[in-house]
Amino acid sequence: MAHTNNVTEFMFLGLFQDWEVQKITFMVFLFVYTTTMLGNGLIVVTIKTSKSLSSPMFFFLSYLSSVEICYSSTIVPRLITDSLAERKVISLEGCITQLFFFHFLGVTEILVLTAMAYDRYIAICKPLLYAVIMNRRTCGILMGSSWAGGFLHSMVQISVVIRLPFCGPNVIDHYFCDLHPLFKLACTDTSVEGVVVLVNSGLISVISFLLLVSSYVVILRNLRSRSAEGRRKALSTCTSHITVVILFFGPAIFLYLRPSSTYTEDKMVAVFYTVITPMLNPIIYTLRNAEVKNAMRRMWSRK
Repeated sequence: MAHTNNVTEFMFLGLFQDWEVQKITFMVFLFVYTTTMLGNGLIVVTIKTSKSLSSPMFFFLSYLSSVEICYSSTIVPRLITDSLAERKVISLEGCITQLFFFHFLGVTEILVLTAMAYDRYIAICKPLLYAVIMNRRTCGILMGSSWAGGFLHSMVQISVVIRLPFCGPNVIDHYFCDLHPLFKLACTDTSVEGVVVLVNSGLISVISFLLLVSSYVVILRNLRSRSAEGRRKALSTCTSHITVVILFFGPAIFLYLRPSSTYTEDKMVAVFYTVITPMLNPIIYTLRNAEVKNAMRRMWSRK
């Protein structure tokens, strides 16, 4: 059945309606975005140029930072320019493109974090086999699977949205295109689509989260038999990863694992994982990791 779309563009209400507050958010988000780009960019450059950071852990970390740069760039620049715009307008095509990349990169990040947990599990629980198991081929497969998983997930989400008819109101009560706000505007019943999206987002989040949690349960049990120094060293690499996982999954699970009928758009929660978390990740990883800090110092002294 062909739907007629009368809507060619959408208007965002944005985060705040107050003009003075919008000017403040412009400054804050510009600072946060610049910090995100510089922080993650510095990690990528340090890992690529430093011979001492050649282990799989850093291979994954550099990819995580690359994904963060792209992920943040799908939402934040638009949020920054919109905060000074009178009319915050996006075309239907632009909206769907933003939606695609947001979900593609978001799920890729979840899967990279899961791969990193597997890497820590092998490093701590099977140290003698670490070099054999986590060879370049394994790392490549894990990385490729993360990108492919993100792409497949996003294709499902997009296929749901593309079929929706929009014929009436075109104001999105949000600052970027996401599924639930779009469902509200569709002039048809979206309960089936809501279930598809819930299952698609939910399964990936829940399975990844369970894998992450179970790998850390195994790691912690394994650490009981180690010396205090061995425990401390192993935990210092794990705590930064756990922190990042909680920061990313907490808000995302809170937003996506509720039925859309009770869905009141939590824009401030979304700000946390679209804007704040990508900035915090490089800080968390570098502050807790002596090897990265030393490599950065060496890089600066060479400069």
